[in-house]
Amino acid sequence: MLNIFIKLDVPKQIDDRVVLTFDSRQKSRLRVTLVSGEDAALFLERGNILRGGDLLEAEDGKVIEVVAAKQQVMKVTADSHETLMKAAYHLGNRHVPLEVGNGWLLLEQDHVLKEMLIGLGVSVSDEELPFEPEAGAYGGGHRHHDDSGSPSIRPPSRILKNAR
Repeated sequence: MLNIFIKLDVPKQIDDRVVLTFDSRQKSRLRVTLVSGEDAALFLERGNILRGGDLLEAEDGKVIEVVAAKQQVMKVTADSHETLMKAAYHLGNRHVPLEVGNGWLLLEQDHVLKEMLIGLGVSVSDEELPFEPEAGAYGGGHRHHDDSGSPSIRPPSRILKNAR
């Protein structure tokens, strides 16, 4: 199994790719299968969210590109900017990861939030798209649930910091 410890800050030639949903890109310890079919384990610095296009370096020097997987999301649109801003306010008030675009919002599927949004007068459509929400006011995102990763992965005693 390939072990991956480093998130690169400089471009390098890509040797393989890993396709991950937003939920998986938030985890620092994770067992994955690369596009090539090779199994790998991520042992990354805690608190970082991987983005589509990020590069990771494995212990053998291979460079792995992170690809944001298509996943089930809700696309929110409205007839007015004011109505869309009200929807964004209510979602932000609930600390919902949210991708913001020109005239639209994307969020993960949630039937309760969908009912609330429709009640606010916006249109909600179910889509399958890559999801890249805003990082949050302090850059690290906000989570309320466990981020322990797979229990079958034992992290090494040392975790390398981001490489430059």
